[in-house]
Amino acid sequence: MLSEESFLQCLNRHRGILLKVSRIYADRPEDRRDLQQEITYQLWKAYPTYRGDSPFSTWMYRVALNTALGGYRRRTLRLFFPDKLPDAPDTGTEDPSLTRLFAAIRQLPRSDRALLALYLDDLSLSEIGEVLGITANNAGVKLHRAKAKLKIILNPPS
Repeated sequence: MLSEESFLQCLNRHRGILLKVSRIYADRPEDRRDLQQEITYQLWKAYPTYRGDSPFSTWMYRVALNTALGGYRRRTLRLFFPDKLPDAPDTGTEDPSLTRLFAAIRQLPRSDRALLALYLDDLSLSEIGEVLGITANNAGVKLHRAKAKLKIILNPPS
């Protein structure tokens, strides 16, 4: 088991996971902050169970995605998924193509969002499979399908 200090260091080192998962699963900035807090809370509650069998980032992704897909959704009524997302990025300094990519990802089914979040973080197919509880081959097939759906959203047929 990790010490509390080691856990906090690992959490800080991999905080990008929180940002990415919240960005993919929540549209509004305040909902993203709420989801980040809920994920952090769930990580804190679960950290005594981390055994070190897999990398910390893999375990963190699993908790974050389970929170985004499950418990958080049941706890909040404020999440919404509008037909048209605002064009302005959160900070005003973000690359417009990145804003467009995240908006497109949010249009996909929740399970596809998880696959793409892991893929965008450069996890291997075996790591993606480990996080999602599927085989590497299954992860590859599902990822291929999710990328095809994303391509259609980003480049709709004329």
